[in-house]
Amino acid sequence: MPTHYKGTPEEELALDTFIKLTRANNSLMARIAQHATHPTLSVSQFGTLEALYHLGPMSQTEICSKLLKSGGNTTLVIDNLEKRGLVRRRRDPEDRRVIIVELTEAGRELIRSLFPRHAQAIAQEMSVLTLEEQRLLGELCKKLGKARPCAPQTDGAACDTAPDHADPDKAASEAQAAG
Repeated sequence: MPTHYKGTPEEELALDTFIKLTRANNSLMARIAQHATHPTLSVSQFGTLEALYHLGPMSQTEICSKLLKSGGNTTLVIDNLEKRGLVRRRRDPEDRRVIIVELTEAGRELIRSLFPRHAQAIAQEMSVLTLEEQRLLGELCKKLGKARPCAPQTDGAACDTAPDHADPDKAASEAQAAG
């Protein structure tokens, strides 16, 4: 998309790339949501159930970080999922100040039934890229996402600063280094 901004070639390339990345993300998310979610679940509710399904019980703070949502938004999402009997809250036995959110059996069954269709929709959308292009895009997105520490948010938005739960050794070493 052309702009009226005339910056350095590096700035113009960065802006053009950012716009393309944002549009691709928005388009991809809209198409996947059409086919892969449940008519009675919001995207945030589906994301919360999915995170709990794959990562197990988490604190609300961890859910905020994983989903890049504000605390207020996450509280509302969890309230609504809890009213529907899909999640439950409990106190962390090691730190009673922390609230842990976990799937109920109904929540686990719902996300278990929905996830294959979600994965198929993602695979279908990503099939326009070769496997090597998908790997490269994944690496580039990870590099871009981790390039700079997240600045404090003034609008209530969250920042992904939680440890990478997909790599338990990395999470353990980060916790050990921080402690």
